[in-house]
Amino acid sequence: MLNLSSGTDTRATGLASSCAQDLRVAIVSDAAPERNGVGAYYRDLADHLKAKGARVELIAPRHRGGRWHGGIPLPLPGDPTQKVLVPSWSLISKRLDRLSPNVVVVSTPGPYGMLGMYLAGRRGVNLVVGFHTHFEALTDLFQDWGIRARIANTYLRACHRLLFKRSQLVLANSQQMIDVAREIGARRVDLMATPIPKRFLDLPAVGAGTEVKRILFAGRLAPEKNLEVIVEAARRLPDMEFLIAGDGPLKAWLEQQCEGLTNLKLIGWVRRSRILGLVDSVDALVLPSRVESFGTIALEAMARARPVVVSSACGIMSWETLSRGIFPIRDDEHLADALTRLRDLDPAMRERKAQIARDAAIELNQRNLDHWIAVLRGDFGRSIDVAS
Repeated sequence: MLNLSSGTDTRATGLASSCAQDLRVAIVSDAAPERNGVGAYYRDLADHLKAKGARVELIAPRHRGGRWHGGIPLPLPGDPTQKVLVPSWSLISKRLDRLSPNVVVVSTPGPYGMLGMYLAGRRGVNLVVGFHTHFEALTDLFQDWGIRARIANTYLRACHRLLFKRSQLVLANSQQMIDVAREIGARRVDLMATPIPKRFLDLPAVGAGTEVKRILFAGRLAPEKNLEVIVEAARRLPDMEFLIAGDGPLKAWLEQQCEGLTNLKLIGWVRRSRILGLVDSVDALVLPSRVESFGTIALEAMARARPVVVSSACGIMSWETLSRGIFPIRDDEHLADALTRLRDLDPAMRERKAQIARDAAIELNQRNLDHWIAVLRGDFGRSIDVAS
């Protein structure tokens, strides 16, 4: 369990912060900002850094109007809704030439990430690697891949080893991911937290209702998310409405499940700009994942003072201060049981815990920003004020 040390008032958003006016940061990622948690992480981090004066280039594919932009698209095995894009070497190199970065951040082991690694080395600037997803564990869930799973695992492991070898620092978002990074070969690895979109912090939180009736899941519709327990919870709790937002390989299966359950609704892919309103419209968020290195959507819901129900597999549970504001799914119970406990809790206690969660999320966001600014300046010895 990780413990965020603090002697400050967590309700204050104006904590002392580092200035970043001297920083020129290139963030190179295979994850499109609108398509998954990794993409959202660096879009949000870039926004916070720019607000502190840094020049930031977020170099990544884009998905607009149902089309992919930024390179030659290749299919991603196991998920037809995602693509891997092979970028233009010359275009990315020119963007880096214009920025002249003093540090390059790489967040994925795909073609964009590997090219970012190479160009950082050629320019002789620091390389920081963000280790967000244990892809090798995810491929193990796709049993029908057969030999493709082994090939994917071999590729991903080799790319991670190379990225870790070339980097000055690897940042991971939970103690479990730190251990995985070290096992793969990371020599210098530290903990990072997850940034929260500025709008989630700048706008006052809207209070949840006194009853728990409207439940949200938002994320990829994929096996690691354990979506079947949400469907079963909808069967067991007909008085609750379950909303599922996202896209992924299990979309067709979920559409079939919704046909037989009037309280289960698949609302599909939701643009990032609409997530805040969607979170504010529900009484609780659930994340019952089998594999979840952190759980960004859970942190965002906490920042909006919404009760969050997550499984023990979610990395966010390893942050002690955050976990105090979370309603865990116990190992011996179903999601439906956890939601029943939440529903039966005194509304004042639910509200008090939700405020604890929001306070912790606000403070962690500020400390994470200060930590990132120090790291981007080359201060690899500074901690995020988290003790094991």
